[in-house]
Amino acid sequence: MSQAASSATKYARHCLRLSHWGCKNRPFYHIVVAKKSFPNRHYIDPVEQVGTFDPLPNSNNEKLCALNLERLHHYIAGGITIEEPVAQLLGLAGFTPNHPSTYAQAWRNREALTDDSKRRKNVILKEIQEETN
Repeated sequence: MSQAASSATKYARHCLRLSHWGCKNRPFYHIVVAKKSFPNRHYIDPVEQVGTFDPLPNSNNEKLCALNLERLHHYIAGGITIEEPVAQLLGLAGFTPNHPSTYAQAWRNREALTDDSKRRKNVILKEIQEETN
């Protein structure tokens, strides 16, 4: 096996995934490198933590995501598998191309803004909230 082929499959048995921390009502995720065959559990240590993601908006209405781009580049160059939620985050961060499901979600959001029948009933838009006040 050549040197280039072996380095491209160096991390073929690993994956980038989100590891859930925090509580049910206050989720927090670590972006970790773990073996594919291992379940996503706290008691099984990952190979490495390469980032964090806080899905709840802060006081500035921002969802925070911290990434170690050097280590991510190292693992992606080694042929690691990226799970869908992490691929969406990396695409939105501009590190990789956007995942196709990101485009589908954006399309559904645009449709919901124009058509009330496609809007989820549990979502309150700012403009509707201001009209009722």
